[in-house]
Amino acid sequence: MPRFLLEHQDLVSQLVNSIKKRIVIRTDASIRSSERSTRQILNSICLSNADISDVFFDPTIGEATVFARDMSVLSMLSQHDIELTEKTGWRMSFRRQPKSIKIFKYINDVLSNRSAERVLFYKRTGENIFRAKLDGLTEASIVCLGGFNEIGRSSILLITHNSKVLLDFGMKRYQNDNLDCLPRIDVSGLSMEEIDGIIISHGHFGHAGALPLLFKYGYDGPVYCTDPTLPLMIALQKNYTQIQKKNAIYSKHEIDEVILHTIPVNFGSVTDISPDLRVMLSNSGHILGSSTMHLHIGNGDHNLVYSGDLKFGKTTAIDNAVWNFPRVETLIIESTHGNREDSFPLREEVEINLTNSINATLDFGGGVLIPVPPLGISQELCITLGMLNNMGKINPEKILVAESILELLDFYEIYTEYLSRNLKSRISAGENDPLYTDLLTPLDIKRDDWSKCVILAPSADLTDGESFKLLKEFSNEPRHKVILVSNTAPDSISLNLVSGQKDLQVGKRKIQLNCSVDMIKGFTDHSDYNQILAYVSRLKPRLRKVITNHGSEIKCHVLAANINKIFKIPTQHPSVHESIKLL
Repeated sequence: MPRFLLEHQDLVSQLVNSIKKRIVIRTDASIRSSERSTRQILNSICLSNADISDVFFDPTIGEATVFARDMSVLSMLSQHDIELTEKTGWRMSFRRQPKSIKIFKYINDVLSNRSAERVLFYKRTGENIFRAKLDGLTEASIVCLGGFNEIGRSSILLITHNSKVLLDFGMKRYQNDNLDCLPRIDVSGLSMEEIDGIIISHGHFGHAGALPLLFKYGYDGPVYCTDPTLPLMIALQKNYTQIQKKNAIYSKHEIDEVILHTIPVNFGSVTDISPDLRVMLSNSGHILGSSTMHLHIGNGDHNLVYSGDLKFGKTTAIDNAVWNFPRVETLIIESTHGNREDSFPLREEVEINLTNSINATLDFGGGVLIPVPPLGISQELCITLGMLNNMGKINPEKILVAESILELLDFYEIYTEYLSRNLKSRISAGENDPLYTDLLTPLDIKRDDWSKCVILAPSADLTDGESFKLLKEFSNEPRHKVILVSNTAPDSISLNLVSGQKDLQVGKRKIQLNCSVDMIKGFTDHSDYNQILAYVSRLKPRLRKVITNHGSEIKCHVLAANINKIFKIPTQHPSVHESIKLL
């Protein structure tokens, strides 16, 4: 029976389309081999016991994740996929072994150790989703909890006749006032028991950073996101608690609850969330696993697309955002670069500008510091710098990368199916290092000599982390350079650098800036103004409403006004606390 179902996935798809329910094929625990026997069976197929570096088992769903460093070993194991499932009773997935799988192991340990709880959780979740619908007309509205006329703490409450679902639940990391840094769920009067589910668009702290807090105050329901989003958001949540220590508003216990309650969803699969709400996640082009949410309300009564953070343009690591939805009535779209002036060069030109800026410094023996956020642009730069170095366009002695960035880059090696077509073709061709990771060296902040090195270090705003510490050393050396590639936050050191200030307050010290500063525009994981308009123009049939969010007040307002003017579509640019009726 397992072989038949695995070989006839088309029948499963037909059944899904027929009953309009998600189906997951799992083996019963009674037919599974022990973990030890399964490892032996795996090793019997390989040439050497060393070919397989790790196997992680998830007894709740009967899946085993097999890691190997060699691409040829993974390819060979994949060819025996059905045979291995028949022999062991475990469904197999095969992944490339990165340099570290610390976070992946941590998540797997939580899932394995609490298997019995997860069985009950899945049962309870299924019963809640397929409960009887309430009688009455279909209706839908949203409450803006965070991320409207601002960036950070993104969160939307979607209310239908039968459901209450949260879309994202982020946090502003560097603000201490909870009224400004957390989603304003208090204004909705929502209790934790009323929430049917939470859907997370991607792993950035501004979209998932406050999620553990809901579990602290009694939430016990499901969280939906893509496979890569789970470890990425967990890594950033753990990092927050380690930095904030006693000042953190949640602990490891609540992060473990997030892991326990998360249900991964693949791109393109339709998932029931409640009796009258289904969601399909699609690539948003922003970071690994980032998604746009297509929400189907009622019996086709209304279709809402929430863009999350959107990149509708070329990058090295991730493909362009998906736009071909069958139906959309309302679009909620980000406005990070919502001004007409927010128009950036083509990616090819951006890479030329970056190459020229780096070489101009390396040629004179200087070092280059690129402050970056820990997730997103940093991994994109790791892969791009590796590619440029591999092609001979730059030739630093070292590309030094903070370990926190490399730890998150590991997931780009694990979840290769979420990468761009170009990188996947390198993987398929058997490239030994398809992501150029061997060219990257972990950053040692105690290093004495930074000459002819390119350094990637958080934070992007130079507010803390390794970039903050290195700025003090770089500022004294005229040969060195700081290259800024990210948005500059208000009242940040990076904004002072862009504006040309030479006298800086860095922590408790005043320093004179003697190194040079470059700003490379266009190296962004958000859409620029023209890309946003291009995305809106692609959506068919014509939209009934566009709502702007995730931008400064002026950018949300300007983008809404211009979409209305150009496309003749009703638009709104609400603030936090506001509610909007969709249906």
